[in-house]
Amino acid sequence: MIVLGIDPGTRHLGWGVVRRDGTRPSHVAHGVIDTDVSASLAQRLCQIEHELCRIVEIYGPTAAAVESIFFAKDAMAAAKLGQARGVALLVLARAGLDIAEYEPARVKKAIVGQGRADKRQMALVVRALLRLAAPPRPDAADALAVALTHVQAAPLLALAARAAGRDQARGAPRVALPSARRGRQPAAKRPG
Repeated sequence: MIVLGIDPGTRHLGWGVVRRDGTRPSHVAHGVIDTDVSASLAQRLCQIEHELCRIVEIYGPTAAAVESIFFAKDAMAAAKLGQARGVALLVLARAGLDIAEYEPARVKKAIVGQGRADKRQMALVVRALLRLAAPPRPDAADALAVALTHVQAAPLLALAARAAGRDQARGAPRVALPSARRGRQPAAKRPG
Protein backbone atom coordinates (compact mmCIF):
# COMPACT_ATOMS: atom_id res chain seq x y z
CA MET A 1 0.00 0.00 0.00
CA ILE A 2 1.31 3.45 -0.96
CA VAL A 3 -0.60 6.33 0.65
CA LEU A 4 -0.46 9.97 -0.40
CA GLY A 5 -1.34 12.23 2.53
CA ILE A 6 -2.49 15.80 1.96
CA ASP A 7 -2.51 18.77 4.36
CA PRO A 8 -4.51 21.31 2.32
CA GLY A 9 -3.73 25.00 2.06
CA THR A 10 -3.82 27.66 -0.63
CA ARG A 11 -0.41 29.10 0.30
CA HIS A 12 1.35 25.94 1.47
CA LEU A 13 -0.10 22.52 0.66
CA GLY A 14 1.77 19.72 2.37
CA TRP A 15 2.06 16.28 0.83
CA GLY A 16 3.68 13.06 2.00
CA VAL A 17 3.96 9.56 0.59
CA VAL A 18 4.22 6.57 2.92
CA ARG A 19 4.52 2.90 1.96
CA ARG A 20 3.37 0.00 4.10
CA ASP A 21 4.94 -3.36 3.48
CA GLY A 22 3.97 -5.72 6.25
CA THR A 23 3.52 -3.89 9.54
CA ARG A 24 6.17 -1.15 9.34
CA PRO A 25 5.47 2.08 7.44
CA SER A 26 8.33 3.61 5.47
CA HIS A 27 8.93 7.06 4.06
CA VAL A 28 8.86 7.47 0.29
CA ALA A 29 8.82 11.25 -0.23
CA HIS A 30 7.34 14.48 1.09
CA GLY A 31 7.21 18.16 0.27
CA VAL A 32 5.25 21.37 0.26
CA ILE A 33 3.62 23.06 -2.71
CA ASP A 34 4.39 26.72 -2.06
CA THR A 35 2.12 28.81 -4.23
CA ASP A 36 2.85 32.32 -5.42
CA VAL A 37 1.08 34.46 -2.79
CA SER A 38 1.02 37.41 -5.21
CA ALA A 39 -1.01 35.34 -7.70
CA SER A 40 -4.79 35.23 -7.69
CA LEU A 41 -6.54 32.46 -5.79
CA ALA A 42 -7.57 30.87 -9.10
CA GLN A 43 -3.94 30.81 -10.28
CA ARG A 44 -2.78 29.27 -6.98
CA LEU A 45 -5.45 26.56 -7.27
CA CYS A 46 -4.24 25.81 -10.82
CA GLN A 47 -0.67 25.51 -9.51
CA ILE A 48 -1.84 23.11 -6.79
CA GLU A 49 -3.71 21.00 -9.35
CA HIS A 50 -0.74 20.87 -11.73
CA GLU A 51 1.80 19.92 -9.05
CA LEU A 52 -0.47 17.36 -7.35
CA CYS A 53 -1.08 15.66 -10.71
CA ARG A 54 2.69 15.42 -11.15
CA ILE A 55 3.14 13.97 -7.62
CA VAL A 56 0.45 11.33 -8.26
CA GLU A 57 2.11 10.42 -11.56
CA ILE A 58 5.61 10.16 -10.06
CA TYR A 59 4.80 8.21 -6.87
CA GLY A 60 1.80 6.13 -8.01
CA PRO A 61 -0.15 6.01 -4.73
CA THR A 62 -2.72 3.27 -4.25
CA ALA A 63 -4.74 5.27 -1.69
CA ALA A 64 -5.02 8.83 -0.45
CA ALA A 65 -5.82 10.53 2.83
CA VAL A 66 -6.77 14.18 3.21
CA GLU A 67 -7.04 16.24 6.36
CA SER A 68 -10.64 17.38 6.74
CA ILE A 69 -11.70 20.94 7.42
CA PHE A 70 -11.88 22.12 10.98
CA PHE A 71 -14.17 25.00 11.75
CA ALA A 72 -12.06 28.13 12.03
CA LYS A 73 -13.12 31.51 13.37
CA ASP A 74 -12.09 33.14 10.09
CA ALA A 75 -14.77 32.24 7.54
CA MET A 76 -12.70 33.54 4.60
CA ALA A 77 -9.70 31.39 5.57
CA ALA A 78 -11.98 28.34 5.95
CA ALA A 79 -13.47 28.99 2.50
CA LYS A 80 -10.02 29.18 0.89
CA LEU A 81 -8.94 26.02 2.69
CA GLY A 82 -12.07 24.32 1.37
CA GLN A 83 -11.20 25.34 -2.16
CA ALA A 84 -7.68 23.87 -1.86
CA ARG A 85 -9.20 20.66 -0.43
CA GLY A 86 -11.62 20.58 -3.35
CA VAL A 87 -8.79 20.73 -5.88
CA ALA A 88 -6.89 17.99 -4.02
CA LEU A 89 -9.98 15.77 -3.81
CA LEU A 90 -10.63 16.29 -7.54
CA VAL A 91 -7.06 15.33 -8.50
CA LEU A 92 -7.16 12.24 -6.28
CA ALA A 93 -10.61 11.17 -7.49
CA ARG A 94 -9.59 11.59 -11.14
CA ALA A 95 -6.60 9.35 -10.43
CA GLY A 96 -9.07 6.67 -9.29
CA LEU A 97 -7.80 6.57 -5.70
CA ASP A 98 -9.87 5.64 -2.67
CA ILE A 99 -9.85 8.76 -0.51
CA ALA A 100 -10.13 8.78 3.26
CA GLU A 101 -10.61 11.99 5.24
CA TYR A 102 -9.43 12.45 8.81
CA GLU A 103 -10.09 15.26 11.28
CA PRO A 104 -6.97 17.05 12.57
CA ALA A 105 -7.61 15.93 16.18
CA ARG A 106 -7.87 12.28 15.07
CA VAL A 107 -4.57 12.52 13.20
CA LYS A 108 -2.85 14.07 16.23
CA LYS A 109 -4.26 11.40 18.51
CA ALA A 110 -3.18 8.60 16.16
CA ILE A 111 0.37 9.94 15.82
CA VAL A 112 1.16 11.63 19.15
CA GLY A 113 -1.42 10.02 21.42
CA GLN A 114 -3.42 13.16 22.18
CA GLY A 115 -5.57 15.43 20.03
CA ARG A 116 -4.00 18.75 21.01
CA ALA A 117 -0.41 18.21 19.89
CA ASP A 118 1.36 21.25 18.42
CA LYS A 119 3.06 21.31 15.01
CA ARG A 120 6.57 20.96 16.48
CA GLN A 121 5.55 17.87 18.44
CA MET A 122 3.92 16.36 15.34
CA ALA A 123 7.04 16.94 13.23
CA LEU A 124 9.30 15.31 15.84
CA VAL A 125 7.10 12.21 16.18
CA VAL A 126 6.73 11.87 12.38
CA ARG A 127 10.53 12.15 12.09
CA ALA A 128 10.98 9.34 14.62
CA LEU A 129 8.28 7.07 13.16
CA LEU A 130 9.65 7.35 9.62
CA ARG A 131 13.33 7.53 10.64
CA LEU A 132 13.91 10.83 8.86
CA ALA A 133 17.26 12.64 9.15
CA ALA A 134 15.52 15.90 10.11
CA PRO A 135 11.98 16.98 10.97
CA PRO A 136 10.00 17.91 7.85
CA ARG A 137 8.43 21.33 7.37
CA PRO A 138 5.20 21.59 9.38
CA ASP A 139 2.85 21.26 6.38
CA ALA A 140 4.75 18.21 5.08
CA ALA A 141 4.86 16.71 8.60
CA ASP A 142 1.08 17.08 8.85
CA ALA A 143 0.64 15.42 5.45
CA LEU A 144 2.90 12.52 6.45
CA ALA A 145 0.90 12.22 9.69
CA VAL A 146 -2.35 11.99 7.70
CA ALA A 147 -0.81 9.26 5.52
CA LEU A 148 0.43 7.39 8.61
CA THR A 149 -3.02 7.63 10.18
CA HIS A 150 -4.50 5.99 7.10
CA VAL A 151 -1.81 3.31 7.04
CA GLN A 152 -2.80 2.46 10.63
CA ALA A 153 -6.55 2.61 9.94
CA ALA A 154 -6.66 0.89 6.52
CA PRO A 155 -6.52 -2.73 7.74
CA LEU A 156 -9.39 -2.09 10.17
CA LEU A 157 -11.40 -0.26 7.51
CA ALA A 158 -10.88 -3.15 5.07
CA LEU A 159 -11.96 -5.65 7.70
CA ALA A 160 -15.05 -3.58 8.52
CA ALA A 161 -15.88 -3.23 4.82
CA ARG A 162 -15.63 -6.98 4.33
CA ALA A 163 -17.86 -7.55 7.36
CA ALA A 164 -20.35 -4.99 6.04
CA GLY A 165 -20.33 -6.80 2.68
CA ARG A 166 -21.14 -10.10 4.40
CA ASP A 167 -23.93 -8.39 6.37
CA GLN A 168 -25.35 -6.88 3.17
CA ALA A 169 -25.34 -10.31 1.54
CA ARG A 170 -27.52 -11.44 4.46
CA GLY A 171 -29.90 -8.50 3.96
CA ALA A 172 -28.67 -6.22 6.77
CA PRO A 173 -28.85 -2.46 6.16
CA ARG A 174 -25.74 -0.62 4.95
CA VAL A 175 -23.94 1.44 7.54
CA ALA A 176 -21.36 4.17 6.85
CA LEU A 177 -18.13 3.68 8.79
CA PRO A 178 -17.46 6.62 11.12
CA SER A 179 -13.67 6.26 11.32
CA ALA A 180 -12.87 7.60 7.84
CA ARG A 181 -15.15 9.08 5.25
CA ARG A 182 -14.53 7.70 1.81
CA GLY A 183 -14.32 9.86 -1.29
CA ARG A 184 -17.33 8.07 -2.69
CA GLN A 185 -20.76 8.65 -1.19
CA PRO A 186 -22.08 5.71 0.82
CA ALA A 187 -25.18 3.99 -0.49
CA ALA A 188 -28.46 4.92 1.11
CA LYS A 189 -29.65 2.80 4.00
CA ARG A 190 -32.35 0.35 3.17
CA PRO A 191 -35.55 0.64 5.21
CA GLY A 192 -36.25 -2.12 7.62
